[in-house]
Amino acid sequence: MECFNVSSLEKTVGLKICQLCAVDFTLKHFLTPLIDQMQKKGWNVTSVCSDSGFVKEMHDKGYNIEVINISRSFNIFKHLKTFFELLKFFRKEKFDILHVHTPVAGLIGRIAAKFSGIPFVIYTAHGFYFHDEMPVWKKYFFLKLEKVGGYFTDLLFTQSKEDEISAIKNKIITSKKLFTIGNGVNVEKFNPEKYKNKSIIKKELNIPEKSFVIGIIGRIVKEKGYIEFLEMAIKLKNKYKNIYFLVIGERIKSDHNEEIEFYFQKAKKNLGVSLIRLGYREDIPKLINIMDIFCLPSYREGMPRVIIEAMMMGKPVVATNIRGSREEVIDGITGFLVPTKDSLSLYNAIKKLILNEKYILELGKQGRVRARMFFSETRVITKQLNLIERNFLLKIKSSLKNKKK
Repeated sequence: MECFNVSSLEKTVGLKICQLCAVDFTLKHFLTPLIDQMQKKGWNVTSVCSDSGFVKEMHDKGYNIEVINISRSFNIFKHLKTFFELLKFFRKEKFDILHVHTPVAGLIGRIAAKFSGIPFVIYTAHGFYFHDEMPVWKKYFFLKLEKVGGYFTDLLFTQSKEDEISAIKNKIITSKKLFTIGNGVNVEKFNPEKYKNKSIIKKELNIPEKSFVIGIIGRIVKEKGYIEFLEMAIKLKNKYKNIYFLVIGERIKSDHNEEIEFYFQKAKKNLGVSLIRLGYREDIPKLINIMDIFCLPSYREGMPRVIIEAMMMGKPVVATNIRGSREEVIDGITGFLVPTKDSLSLYNAIKKLILNEKYILELGKQGRVRARMFFSETRVITKQLNLIERNFLLKIKSSLKNKKK
């Protein structure tokens, strides 16, 4: 425990924290609010990740980032290189706490922390990689990796309650070290009252003002359900002419789903100007605001923030009945849940809402109430900070007592 160097065990000002994730995309879009609040507490935070194009922007904003390449492939030699680079960096910096995110970075980082003497290690599982629709051997393999990681973990946060239950059932970690923190978004940023004028954005995108818009936001990979979304879009367009489909997102460098482009090309031939791909965008609240329905037909999620964003903006959500999504969407109350890989069920669910403005408004209203009640970013971050501080101090005190014996 030599790393810990504060004057009182009742205060944690001056803690050195390392936030580790695979890519800077995750850092920018999911971790900066937590880092900001840690720094407000007087904690010194350094982030470690690969650079996919956002590092310079974040450096310019004052974030301290160390670039270490972390491959998301199964190349063991790349992982060994990452391990030794992390080991060297951790030994040099002597962090008090390592907080890891994403499966590959999380496992390599936790093992490196053990060998470098970091006294306290936290893992946030943004959705365990293993799930019920995997082949049995594959699920068993990734479950075993999580159990290995659990051995090197002092505190495990899950975003969904289902993941907490799964962690206990599969003995990934003891219940004393396990907490569900949920997920949340900025309530002020995702406030529909701030984005009244839809016509300006629609005009910019060449969408007729009185058209019906269905949107999806996510990385352009197969597991986000884009194939089913596009099949659903083609069916709907054949029945309803004044309908547009808004796709927001891109494929990051470490994604390996080039074949999804074939489905987009095929859909474009059928949908024409009705299919609008915007790529990466920063103005997400404005874009959600012009949607009538938000859709996320993923195969696997943790606790998808984008669904919360849509609910916070008062939009009904049609999503797949999977872990995380079903903790956010109440079927028939805030939207609909459908089976995975089933474009017909997706089509039928959305068809219930088209041309039924009153129903859309009611589901959206209930979704916003639920989002404000359960999915505030401030509440989630406060809970994390309290748990980190309390459990870190408990471990340090316990370690000091053991040394005196």
